[in-house]
Amino acid sequence: MSTLNHQYLLAKRPVGAPTHDTFEYVEKPVAEPGPGQILVKVEYLSLDPAMRGWMNDAKSYIPPVGIGEVMRALGVGKVIASQHPGFSEGDYVNGALGVQEYFLGEPKGFYKVDPNQAPLPRYLSALGMTGMTAYFGLLAVGEPKAGETVVLSGAAGAVGSVAGQIAKIKGCRVVGIAGGADKCRFLTEELGFDAAVDYKSEDVAAGLKRECPKGVDVYFDNVGGDILDAVLTRITVGARIVICGAISQYNNKEAVKGPANYLSLLVNRGRMQGMVVMDYVSRYPEAMKDMAGWMQSGELKSKEDIVEGLETFPDTLMKLFTGGNFGKLVLKVS
Repeated sequence: MSTLNHQYLLAKRPVGAPTHDTFEYVEKPVAEPGPGQILVKVEYLSLDPAMRGWMNDAKSYIPPVGIGEVMRALGVGKVIASQHPGFSEGDYVNGALGVQEYFLGEPKGFYKVDPNQAPLPRYLSALGMTGMTAYFGLLAVGEPKAGETVVLSGAAGAVGSVAGQIAKIKGCRVVGIAGGADKCRFLTEELGFDAAVDYKSEDVAAGLKRECPKGVDVYFDNVGGDILDAVLTRITVGARIVICGAISQYNNKEAVKGPANYLSLLVNRGRMQGMVVMDYVSRYPEAMKDMAGWMQSGELKSKEDIVEGLETFPDTLMKLFTGGNFGKLVLKVS
C-alpha cells in the first residue's frame, strides 16, 4: 500500500500553552495490519482539554504521551483492513485513534458505532466520552434532586452544555456560566437553561447572587480558579461540587491556583469530588440508552464545532483554551 499517513507527534513537553513547535508533523507510508490489528481511516477527532494534561510528564489517571509518539486523541473512523476477529472491513469505530489520518494497531477499548443512527461527530459529543462525562459527573457525583439549583461553568462547552440539559431533564433550576452574550443567549434560548452569567461582562459573584437567590446546591466545575472561588461563596448546606476540569489552570506556568474559599465546604458541610469518566465504563450502556432517548425526544440537543483539516490541529486545539470553540470541538480529518 503506497498511501501516506500524516501524523502529529508530541515533539516536546510544553511549558504553559502548547505552540506549533510542541508538535512535529510527519508523514510515513501506511502498512498493512498484522494479527490482532486493524487499519482505520480516521474521519473525525475529538479535541478535549484533557489533551493538555496528557502532554505533561506527571502522574495522572492515564500515562502521558511519550515524546515522539502520535499525539493521543479520541476519534471515529472506518475500518479499511482488519486481522482482528471482532472488527470487519467497513465497520465504523470509536477509540483512541490519535492525531493522524490512519490508525494501525490493536483496537484496545474500541467499539463500533452506527453512522445511520447518528452523524459520526455526535459519537464524539453527546453520544461519546463527552456525553458520558456530563451524565456521570452530574448524576453519579452531583446527585441533583428536582427543585435544586445547579450551576455549571464552561456551560456552553462540550460537557457543560450537556450536563446542564440533563439537570433540566431532572427538574432542576439550571444556571450556566459562559463567556460572551452569544453563548449565554444560546444557553437560555436554545438549551432551555433558566439563566446565564456572562463572566466576560459581569462580576460572577454578583451574577450568582442575582440568579441563585437560594444558593447553589450542585456545582459542576469545568474551569477552576476564580470562578470556583466565586461559587463557593454561594453554596447551600450539603452542596455537592463536581470537579470535572479546571481549564483556566491547564496552561499555568506557576502552581495551580487552589480554592481560597474552601472553608465554605466546612461551614456548609459541602462535598467536593473529582470525577474521571473511565471509572464508569461498565455503566456506559445505561447512559447511552438514556442519552439516545433524550435526543430522540428532543429534550437533549448536541452542538458540534467542526473544523476541517488535520493540518489545522495545533491552532484548532488552542481554541479550547481561549474560549474560541462553541460546543464540542471536533476536527474533520477526511
